[in-house]
Amino acid sequence: MGDEVLLDAGAMSRCRRRVHLEHDPAMRDVPLPPPDPTAQQRIDDATAHREEILRQLVEASGDEAAWARVPRTGPAAERVRLTEEAFEAGARYIWGALLSADLAGHRRGGIDLLVRVGEGYVPVLVVRHRITDRGQGAPTTAMTDLDPAHRAPDEARKVRSQPRDQMRLAHTLRMLQTRGKAVGGRAVGGVIGLDADVVVWHDLTAGTWPGGRSALEEYDARFADRLAVATAAATGAEALAEPSRVLECRQCPFWPTCEVALTESRDVSLVVRGEDAGELRRVGVSTVDKLAALDPAAEPPATNWTGGPFSDSIMLARAWLADLTVVRRTPRVEVPRADVEIDVDMESFGDSGAYLWGTLLSGADVGVEPGYRAFATWDPLPTEDEARSFAEFWSWFMEVRARTLAAGLTFRAYCYNALAENRWLFGSVERFGAHPGVPERAAVSSFVDSDEWVDLFRSVTEQFLCSRGKGLKVIAPVAGFSWRDPEAGGEASMRWYRDAVGMDGGVPDAEQRERLLRYNEDDVLATRALREWMSSGAQDEVPYMLDL
Repeated sequence: MGDEVLLDAGAMSRCRRRVHLEHDPAMRDVPLPPPDPTAQQRIDDATAHREEILRQLVEASGDEAAWARVPRTGPAAERVRLTEEAFEAGARYIWGALLSADLAGHRRGGIDLLVRVGEGYVPVLVVRHRITDRGQGAPTTAMTDLDPAHRAPDEARKVRSQPRDQMRLAHTLRMLQTRGKAVGGRAVGGVIGLDADVVVWHDLTAGTWPGGRSALEEYDARFADRLAVATAAATGAEALAEPSRVLECRQCPFWPTCEVALTESRDVSLVVRGEDAGELRRVGVSTVDKLAALDPAAEPPATNWTGGPFSDSIMLARAWLADLTVVRRTPRVEVPRADVEIDVDMESFGDSGAYLWGTLLSGADVGVEPGYRAFATWDPLPTEDEARSFAEFWSWFMEVRARTLAAGLTFRAYCYNALAENRWLFGSVERFGAHPGVPERAAVSSFVDSDEWVDLFRSVTEQFLCSRGKGLKVIAPVAGFSWRDPEAGGEASMRWYRDAVGMDGGVPDAEQRERLLRYNEDDVLATRALREWMSSGAQDEVPYMLDL
């Protein structure tokens, strides 16, 4: 096959610089970091999920012989050969298909499932994330009905935005079209998600993307761009994609390479991310130093700015140069306080559910023991026992609130980034509304919309500029707090949870349960330490941005 540039579907969703590095001959011998254990575990979970879906689909079809299975392991040439044989045999279903490389079209790749419809095939993805939300209008069939002609608007679901899924379907469709295996006049693809209850069917020609573009139009534009980037890298031509820090960098194996280059050049993306960094480069502000030198009172040089007040970016650059993690945006920092206070932190396992609600009660005595209290289920998620632990949490939470108000005192609860807690507050109500003790949605809405529910992330965002991120693990140490566990973090907690509940067939590990409880307790202690510091010491310890 030589050195032809061949792109897989993932290239459409990856950073352009990563696509360059993947095709740069000079990078072939550069050592990359070892795979992240958590990422590998997600891959293993996805594999197990696909195998369970396959089992259910084959069983529902009642026709084992209709299924051609292509093992995902083994040489690629063998997988391609088995896929070709399945095509020749007119297999009704081809599981794990790997298509022959399209050298002229510069494409390679496969798909979880191909379903024969007439004389052609439609692609179906099996993914381990949620593909719908509560609502209506999603075109679905039952999970075991793989005929897109049967799809109809779902009265209980709306499509959840998952652009990567549509790019993967479009990539496979283009490959099928090249092979003459696509269904004539039809550009649809299906997705089976984590809940494994329906197939969501995407019309890849519908104008559902920004600007009224279709998924296929978006795919074709991205493909042309990524192909140009990869070809330039492979041939030694001038690079079409330079390093720039984006969200993807956090988990990219090439980040150490890009980080060195960005730090050496003091690139502006170190303090301004995404499209805004590109806007600044276009007007000649390519470094942190150049950004810091601008006048915050002057008109911004960038025309299509999206990242909040432009003056903030200038102050962030000055904070970065001064090696300051945070600077004050406001002359004084304030946090709403109350007589009785509860810090709340929830632990979830992916999209499977929330297994732990941790609380820290402090303040005036209202007849409830102060300190840390956890409400947990140690049955592997998903489990109905989650309803019990959530109901106990909410009942205790509301009891403390009721006692406080009855005593004529004020009450507030605090979390760090309410998006996470709110997601599972409402999600628990939706899934377990019939369980005793689970509140009605109106009760949850009333509380989270009140002044009694304080999002400290929002308080930090409004009152500080943070040059190295705004995560609790970054900000709380500025307030003098440290976690007891040196590995404390969301990714690590996923591994601990698997062992704690014996998710992989092992014996549940009591020590890992205790580890999770300590981690959760430290999270709520960190939240309390942060708000107490913001209420007092921050004024004196953190420079004001206009003084930089």
